[in-house]
Amino acid sequence: MLNGIRRRLDSARDGARRTLTNGRDWLFNDSALYQADQTPYEVIHRLGLMAVRYYPPLGTASIEVGAETMPVADHEHATPIVLVPPLAASTLIFDLLPQRSLVRYLRARGFAVYLLDWGEPGRDDAYLGVRDYALRLLPDGLTAVRQHSGSPDVSLVAYCMGGLFTLIHAGADRNAGVRNIVTIASPVDMHDATIAARVLRALNGPARLIRRHTPWRVHQIDPRLMHVPGWLNGLAFKLTNPVGSVTTYVDLLRRLGDRDFVAAHVTTSRWMGDMLDYPGTLVQDFLVKLWIDNALASGTVRLGEVESDLASIDSPLLAIAGESDQLMGIASVRRIMDLVTSPDRRFELAPGGHAGVFAGRDAPAHTWRIAADWLAERSD
Repeated sequence: MLNGIRRRLDSARDGARRTLTNGRDWLFNDSALYQADQTPYEVIHRLGLMAVRYYPPLGTASIEVGAETMPVADHEHATPIVLVPPLAASTLIFDLLPQRSLVRYLRARGFAVYLLDWGEPGRDDAYLGVRDYALRLLPDGLTAVRQHSGSPDVSLVAYCMGGLFTLIHAGADRNAGVRNIVTIASPVDMHDATIAARVLRALNGPARLIRRHTPWRVHQIDPRLMHVPGWLNGLAFKLTNPVGSVTTYVDLLRRLGDRDFVAAHVTTSRWMGDMLDYPGTLVQDFLVKLWIDNALASGTVRLGEVESDLASIDSPLLAIAGESDQLMGIASVRRIMDLVTSPDRRFELAPGGHAGVFAGRDAPAHTWRIAADWLAERSD
């Protein structure tokens, strides 16, 4: 009996020590818990703020994915994958945790993996717009990948706004060198997006009246005045799920003795808290062309003298939406199925909200597996 009491006391003491240590690190030394961006990579190309990363073979026979061990493939598919991120949400979401890293997962599935890093735009970069990202930086990065890999074709796997850049690029370039496209939580019909749809629909009428009867245009505003700082993007993202933001901290206090859980909390919180700026011209382009005018939903977007026609996209295409995405609704993501002419196109639902469908705990077993299985059949 005394031995049992002693064991319980020792266990309680160890638990209290772990809780105190984790709590101290969380409050005063969160870098000791931070786990994102740990997979080694090489920068193979730069253009302005943009860098192109290449992730070499893992050099191990297996990796941990969630609570499971996954073997690393001993072959490499012929077509490399290029990961295309959004803007405000940094590239960290592609390599968020050692056990929840999309770049490691895809490498283990036998794909050569590249990632476009858009960099960190500041107020001096306010003149960067959709045209720069979709029609200049993205194709320049893809050219670098083709040269490095030796493959004339690439597969694009894009998240959120990265999917819009991908579709606009493919529609303008007539699929040149794009073997497959995967979009995840990428809205196409902005008037069917969950949070802002009613506001955007309401603004459409007044915007048309202003264009018809006045010479004033949003793009006449100095783009530096339209520049959106990263902290505001992070706040807006958290406000899409305020209850979830609170319950996350409640869970943290309950599980403060679990260092893995605390490390995951610190890492994901920093990703959400350290979001990047939106350049002012990009905001103007989105506000007018993609949000109020809802141009993508019509199938064509004109950027300067270049027109992107989504009907010209005939590459195999997979679109995945989050079942509980309160930011970009299911119908908004599914809309791309009606616009492209790809004979091989597929729409899938996966568990999770806007971030969870891409990098949540269920993402490896659902979103990642669906995308990797689909690509594996079309990459050799």
